[in-house]
Amino acid sequence: MSTLLFIGGVLVMIVAVAASIALHEIGHLLPAKKFGLRVPQYMIGFGKTLFSFRRGETEYGVKAIPLGGYVSMVGMYPPQAARRQKEGKPSFLNRTFGQLIDDARSQANEQVKVQDEGRMFYQLPIYKRIIIMLGGPLMNLLIAFVMIGIVVTGFGVSTATTTVSEVYRCMATAERSDVTECTPGDQPAPAYAAGLRPGDTITAVNGQAVANDAWYELTGVIRENPGQSVALEYNRDGTSHSTTLTPYLTERPVLDDQGYVVTGENGQALMENVGFVGMASELQNLQQPVSAVPGVVGDQLVRIGNVILHLPQRMADVARAAFGTEERDPNGPVSVVGVGRIAGEINASDQLGMTDKVASLISLIGGLNLALFAFNLIPLLPLDGGHVAGALFEGIKRFFARLTGRKDVAPVDTLKLLPLTYVVVVAMMVMGGLLIYADIFKPIQIF
Repeated sequence: MSTLLFIGGVLVMIVAVAASIALHEIGHLLPAKKFGLRVPQYMIGFGKTLFSFRRGETEYGVKAIPLGGYVSMVGMYPPQAARRQKEGKPSFLNRTFGQLIDDARSQANEQVKVQDEGRMFYQLPIYKRIIIMLGGPLMNLLIAFVMIGIVVTGFGVSTATTTVSEVYRCMATAERSDVTECTPGDQPAPAYAAGLRPGDTITAVNGQAVANDAWYELTGVIRENPGQSVALEYNRDGTSHSTTLTPYLTERPVLDDQGYVVTGENGQALMENVGFVGMASELQNLQQPVSAVPGVVGDQLVRIGNVILHLPQRMADVARAAFGTEERDPNGPVSVVGVGRIAGEINASDQLGMTDKVASLISLIGGLNLALFAFNLIPLLPLDGGHVAGALFEGIKRFFARLTGRKDVAPVDTLKLLPLTYVVVVAMMVMGGLLIYADIFKPIQIF
C-alpha cells in the first residue's frame, strides 16, 4: 500500500511539473500573440513530437521528453544585415565563433517569412519584448500565489502558539545537557516552578494580552528580562490562572523575526545571553487571512533567492553529501527527481494525516513554481532573464543615443553571447546531473 501511495505522490508531482511548464509557456504565448508576433510552435517537452495540432499560425504539441518546453517566436535575433559591420581586422569573437553564431542565426531565423516584416521579436518595442519574456516567470509566480494561498487560508500555516507543549522540570548545565531525569542538585526550571504544565495556554504577559499565535512575542519578553519577575496569565481546562516566574540568564541561539535560528558565515548558530524559562510551544495549523499570503510568498522567495545567490557553494555541499558521509541540506537545491521523491514520501508517510498530505503537496507545487520564477529571472541566456537583460541593455543604448543625437541604433544582438550561453547550458546540465544523482543515491530526508 505504501508503495502505491509513493507512486501516487510521484505521479501528482509529474502532472504538476508538466502543468507548470505548460502554463509558463502560455505566459510567453499570450502576450506574444497580443502584440502581433507570429508564433510558429508551442511545445511541451523536447525530442520527438508525440502529437500536435495546428490552430491558426501556431502548431501546438507534446514531445517525448517532458523536461521543459518552448515557444518559438519569429525574429528572436536580428539578421546579419542588421548588425554593424566594422572595417579592418575581425574581432577575436568573429574570428573564433563567427561561423557558429551565423549558423545559429540562420537556424533561428529559418522560419521568418516576407510577411513577418514589422512583427518580428527584435523589431518590437523594448517594453513589449520585456513583457513577453517576463510572462513565463510571472505565470509561475501567479501559480505559486494561488497554491500557497490555498494552503495559508484553507489549511493553515504551522504556527508556534502560546499553548505549552513541554515543560522542563530542571535546567540544563554545561556539564549535563540531558535533563530528562533531574537530580536533587539540579535547579528547577522557572516555568515548572511557576506551575506551568503541558496543555496550558498563556493568555497575557505582564498584564498585556497575547494572541494564540504570538509565541515569539511572549518569548521575546522572557528573553529580554533575565533575572526579572515576569507575570503570566494562562488558561487550563477552561479556568484562568496567574503566576510569576523569573527567567534564568543562559546562552541561547539568536532568532530572526520568524523564529528561525540565525547562522554565521561558518554555518554555525549565533549565540546570545538571554532569559530562559524551560518551556516549548505547541505547533498548530492556523488559518491566515488573504493578506498574509504575500508575506509567506516573500519569505519563501528570500530563501530561494539565497540558494540561487550561493548556488556554487550549495552545489559543492550537494557534491560532498552525494559522494561523502554528510547529510543533504533540506533547504538546499533539488532536481525534478528530488521533488517527485519528496512528493512520494509525503503521500506514503504514516506520520501525516490526509489533510496534512494534501496541504504539503499543494505547498510543494507552490514552492516549485516559486523556484521556477526565481531561477528564470537569472540574467543569463538561455533563461528568460537573459533576454530581459538584452532588451534593457538596448533600451539604455537608445537612451544615450537620443542624448547624443544619434538615430541609427542597431538592435542588441544577444546571439553574440552564444559562447557564454553554451557555458551556461553546460553548467546547467552538470548541476542537473549532480542533483539527479544525489536525489537518487543521497536524497534529502524529510522524515
